[in-house]
Amino acid sequence: MADSQSEVDVWVQRVVKDITNAFKRNPNIDEIGVIPCPVGRYNRSPIVMVENKLGVESWCVKFLLPYVQNKLLFYRQRKHRLDKEALVDITSTLLLLNPDFTTAWNVRKELIQGGVLHAEKDLYLGKLALTKFPKSPETWIHRRWVLQQILTLLSAADCGGKQSRGGAEQADVERSQQSSYQLAQMLQQELNVCSHAACSYPSNYNAWSHRIWVLQHMAKGNVKVFHDELATTCQWVSMHVSDHSGFHYRQFLLKELIEEFSPTPASSRKCSPQRQSRTAPNNRLLRSINVLANGEQLGKENTDEDKELELAKLFELFHQEMELCSDLIRSFPGHETLWSHRRHVFYLWHQWRWEHQLYNLNSNGDTLLHNNGDTAQLKPGAQSCEDWGGGTMEVDGIALPRDSKRLKRGLRLSSLPSLSSECTFLSDILESQCNPEQRHFGLAYKKWLDSVIGKEL
Repeated sequence: MADSQSEVDVWVQRVVKDITNAFKRNPNIDEIGVIPCPVGRYNRSPIVMVENKLGVESWCVKFLLPYVQNKLLFYRQRKHRLDKEALVDITSTLLLLNPDFTTAWNVRKELIQGGVLHAEKDLYLGKLALTKFPKSPETWIHRRWVLQQILTLLSAADCGGKQSRGGAEQADVERSQQSSYQLAQMLQQELNVCSHAACSYPSNYNAWSHRIWVLQHMAKGNVKVFHDELATTCQWVSMHVSDHSGFHYRQFLLKELIEEFSPTPASSRKCSPQRQSRTAPNNRLLRSINVLANGEQLGKENTDEDKELELAKLFELFHQEMELCSDLIRSFPGHETLWSHRRHVFYLWHQWRWEHQLYNLNSNGDTLLHNNGDTAQLKPGAQSCEDWGGGTMEVDGIALPRDSKRLKRGLRLSSLPSLSSECTFLSDILESQCNPEQRHFGLAYKKWLDSVIGKEL
């Protein structure tokens, strides 16, 4: 038996070496997998390479996995010594087969901190592990740790360059450009990894949470990246209408863009609508709305071009997201995720207007304010969800003619979300849909509008 076990150990060592050699021969491996093969029928290595795909025959996993696990545990318990190269090979093999083995990731952290292993190697290893185990929480956690190490090094290099003096300014500029290029590459790589993992496993909360972390730490303040992400994920959520994780990600993007485009500082937008004081809004904001609503050219007297553009972009964000919700709810009836997302987006819009004292806009773009310190009430003739009548287009009780002035890029004030527009949308849904689940979610949304939004007006 001892001889048999010894032979197995020798054979497993050879398999580990085959995996290591496969990566040396082909550094562009982009996917791993287990090949269903209950019995080894041929006198050859169970490691198979096809183009850039690496496969392990399933019959050998029951020998290979316990061997590498025991080797690593004996090393951690100081019962067995391993040189650095062997330790890298053992942990790589183990993590490709079982990426949630925390001890292996911790050992590789030590190797990175000791300068034995490059951080980029672990990003590559984690990317491969996620092709087979796209929801592995330990892999995502370790990936964030590695990215944090790289970001710290890039930040230290930039700080060191800024402190240099003399004739090294050109070198500092080149170093800064190189760091920016490297950061942009890493960002795109992480977004691609997250996209692949989200497509491979439904409701992959770990992948979407990692994507949020990446934007928070690698693209903070980069409005273009957040806009691109909204455009990129639009098609994805349209094909995965029951995946709440994807819609939660879009909610994160909207919140970040709202903070970037809102004319007032984020510190003044912490109070809820119920607690918000009725102070007068910024005059510049009012002028910007008037300019946009009247179709005037930007940059004229008493206007701020940047503020007007940002306000127009903010209006477009809400309009487009509500339009996306409407299209998906009509096309895919009976999906609770779509209604939940609509509720969240509408409340964001409702809260933004309360916080900026811009709750009612008339056809001329003027702002009707409630500054008396009391809770604002619906104007006479205002529409709630209890009133399903038709009539003219309204924005919370303020009648808007069909030919009202358009915002930039063709967006009208009457096209912005409002309680009356939501009631009209719900009326169409409930009258035209016979799907029982669709009606159930529609009535639940109507009840939410009446009980939450209606009471705050």
